[in-house]
Amino acid sequence: MNPIPVVLYEPKKASHDYLLGLKDIQIHDKFPTTTFDEMISGDINNPNIEIKYYDSANIIYTSGTTGKAKGVVQSFRWIHGYTYMFRVLNKQEDIIYNDLPMYHVGGAFALVARGAFIGCTVALWDKFSPNDFWKRIKVSKASNAILLDVMIPWLMNKEPSENDHINTLTRVHMQPLPKYHHQVAERFGIHFVSAGYGQTEAGVGFVGIIDELEEGQGTPTNLYKGYTKEETKRIANELGIPLRKGNQDLPKGYMGKVTPFYEATIVNEYDEECGPNETGQLVLRPCYPFLQFNEYFNIPNATVEVFKNLWFHTGDAGYKDEQENYYFVDRMKDVIRHKGENISSYQVEDMINQHKEVNVCAAFPVPATQGNEDDIVIYVVPNSEKLHKDELRKWIQKTMPKFMWPKYIYMISELPRTPTNKVEKYKLKELFQNQINSKIIGW
Repeated sequence: MNPIPVVLYEPKKASHDYLLGLKDIQIHDKFPTTTFDEMISGDINNPNIEIKYYDSANIIYTSGTTGKAKGVVQSFRWIHGYTYMFRVLNKQEDIIYNDLPMYHVGGAFALVARGAFIGCTVALWDKFSPNDFWKRIKVSKASNAILLDVMIPWLMNKEPSENDHINTLTRVHMQPLPKYHHQVAERFGIHFVSAGYGQTEAGVGFVGIIDELEEGQGTPTNLYKGYTKEETKRIANELGIPLRKGNQDLPKGYMGKVTPFYEATIVNEYDEECGPNETGQLVLRPCYPFLQFNEYFNIPNATVEVFKNLWFHTGDAGYKDEQENYYFVDRMKDVIRHKGENISSYQVEDMINQHKEVNVCAAFPVPATQGNEDDIVIYVVPNSEKLHKDELRKWIQKTMPKFMWPKYIYMISELPRTPTNKVEKYKLKELFQNQINSKIIGW
């Protein structure tokens, strides 16, 4: 599919039907329909409507990785706050690449709304493609992108080339931050990797920047766009954004420090604050009104529940260190307690994804057959029929610590995914239960 570059400060050039997806969506007959171009065809110089920062701007639905998606009602200030830490690191000359859906916060706000605030060009595609990603970067001359979750190992699994670093991509946001981010940056010539935490409800509560390459490395000078290294460092210092070196050892899931807009901490099941390096639930509290979402649309009980004890409960597990750096561990429902260890499913997946015959895998906990801990289940999408369970089991036992060994391994042709490429693990858990009931044992 060819790119559709959208010059956001010249909206008449944009393909509005494409942006809204009207060409691909079947709308029920009882609803009247109109195109976006028709909606703005009148006199828009003075609409005579006063908009306040606290007014509801939109409803965006959550990804639905652990259950049914919920409608999140957001204010105009939410949009401003969500895009702020992204856009301060861009200049108008930057070109932003987007293959995330426009009905999700990543595509709509972290990428497109960010570009609208600055006046950047945004290049849109319908979905992520590991085969076409670098072709698209070349065609669009994009300097900024977001890589989520499995997108990163998919790109790294491609056959390397000595010219991989010759491209225009200088800044990439990775979420969650993988342990091998520096190898990704060195291979593809990425100067800066940003880390953080963004959520449909809470906005962006954490940020960190990683300076991955030395002067003279990465994107060639004639292809480089955006702020220089020195300008980036100055912006980070002025805003209190932690700036780390890429060759420093950073634990997986590093999110940086809390932004000036929020208070944050980690709490246990009774909302008592956890100590340094103790895993618990990540909670946030805004310093300004209407920075977080207004409510779950038509689900008042869920709204009240997540704001208990005057904190917003993210549903995500994390920890902080002695220097108040924060780290993402997993969704609370996917944290694994096995052989006395708290394990992130992402850690298990990261290690198994390094097997050359593994395309991608998903890991999650189930109640152990004995004791009060968890057993580990993995579903593996193989690259070919060459991968057999016995061979994979031997590789795991040789490569991974014993407390991370899965009890159940299943091969699957494709993982169920949301439109943002996040794995729908609740569907895998249902499949696992059905296979157990049918006495289909992974191994």
